[in-house]
Amino acid sequence: MFISLTEAAARHVNRYIARRGKGVGVRLGVKTTGCSGLAYKLEYVDEVAPEDVVFEDHGVKVIIDPKSLAYIDGTQLDFVREGLNEGFRFNNPNERDRCGCGESFRV
Repeated sequence: MFISLTEAAARHVNRYIARRGKGVGVRLGVKTTGCSGLAYKLEYVDEVAPEDVVFEDHGVKVIIDPKSLAYIDGTQLDFVREGLNEGFRFNNPNERDRCGCGESFRV
């Protein structure tokens, strides 16, 4: 089991944590929502909980709650800029379908 980050995602996370002045990494998980069933959630973390699973890539800690790991195992987190838009992109090999608006996915 592994979660990875591209260099662009790692740079963005490190810059944001430096601006915040605190933080140990980024938490990646899923929640039930949308028309396809699941949506990604991403938040910056100040403390790691005992039950969390922690991966490290490019010097960034990626913290996962155990319930989400089955849905996102093998995912690569990327940070992309396209024209005036920028944001994280989840490259998840477990996705079987994604809703038309791009908010949710199904495994």
